[in-house]
Amino acid sequence: MNYSERRAVAALASVYAMRMLGLFMVLPVFALLGPELTGATPALIGLAIGVYGLTQACLQVPFGALSDRLGRKRLIYIGLVIFAAGSLLAAASDHIHGVIAGRALQGAGAIASVLMALVSDLTRAEQRTKAMASIGVTIGLSFSLSLIIGPLLGQWAGLSGIFGLTAVLALVAMVIVWKLVPNPPAMVTEGEHLPARAMLGQVLADQRLLRLDFGIFALHLALTALFIQVPLLLSDRLGLPQGDMWWFYLTVMVTSFFAMVPFIIIGEKKQQMKVILCGAVALLALATVALWQWSASLTTAWFGLFFFFMAFNLLEASLPSLISKESPAGARGTAMGVYSTSQFFGAFLGGAAGGVLAGWGGADGVFGLMVLVLLAWLVVAVTMPAPRYRDRGGHVVELDPTDADEGASDMNRDRAGVKHGTRC
Repeated sequence: MNYSERRAVAALASVYAMRMLGLFMVLPVFALLGPELTGATPALIGLAIGVYGLTQACLQVPFGALSDRLGRKRLIYIGLVIFAAGSLLAAASDHIHGVIAGRALQGAGAIASVLMALVSDLTRAEQRTKAMASIGVTIGLSFSLSLIIGPLLGQWAGLSGIFGLTAVLALVAMVIVWKLVPNPPAMVTEGEHLPARAMLGQVLADQRLLRLDFGIFALHLALTALFIQVPLLLSDRLGLPQGDMWWFYLTVMVTSFFAMVPFIIIGEKKQQMKVILCGAVALLALATVALWQWSASLTTAWFGLFFFFMAFNLLEASLPSLISKESPAGARGTAMGVYSTSQFFGAFLGGAAGGVLAGWGGADGVFGLMVLVLLAWLVVAVTMPAPRYRDRGGHVVELDPTDADEGASDMNRDRAGVKHGTRC
């Protein structure tokens, strides 16, 4: 990446980190501190955690579509203000209903798709995987830090302190957007003049995009379900004290980040992202089976989680880049909105279904659900077309192994309606 791309990606990654750190800090402590709220019940505590993902999912597409028409940065400011307001409402509430309302308002600041679209706008197509990988690493590091900071801050300042810090981080993110994030270049395409409903219809009719949307849905369903069962596996079955779990997760995630980087580079430089993606989905399913059937010690559980998060991090970094390559430039925000909606619905369903199955069938129910969903994703991934790439002249090309020569390749591009020199 060149200097302007590095600066833009670093700034947007910082915005993502500020926002996600605030959200993740609540997760390891809410179940412990939530019962202290007036009117709290287990069902309402679960609703307070999950309602954020529900409102996020419902508003991703509207935010993404509006950003296509009104501008990325304007929608980011609006979303961060809403997010900060929700954090302050939750911080000021000592009743569970107030916290639920605050969490719902946090989710209403649904800017994930807008941030990803802006990353795509500010980077060249051949650098997009690196940019998205940087965002993915930032999210993962934010999660790792939250496992340490959340319990410490919760013990010192309670839930109000965590929500208050989250509001401050949102304001800091607004300053970063104002001072460090450049304005994206104006893109003149036919898609920009389409009505929002037409752009959404165009995105929902694209089989390539729908396959990637199912992928992120399955990925986050598996992740949420994993954290319903793995803490019980580590504490009840393997005897790891809860106070020592932070270092266990931290070592797994840091090492898995480094392990996935070479595969990202190979997939992009060798134009083999489909092979890498299918291999990562298969590894994710195998790691889930290993955690389910072969976690007889902390060592085997560590390796199961290592391979799970190695595959997870690779997929989390690769899927947004593939979405940005496949989506029309004028409807990129809409495509990212559908993508992020799928992600948050997956997380919501993984938590809801995983909780029900944990009560009904224990670990077998949760891990069985994960394996079935991941195997379905593997079938979808294996049967999808290879992603589009660019040649050195900036032209979008289809990697079709049946093309015998350059003329056939040009003919296929013409049939597919791919325009030379047009940004994806």
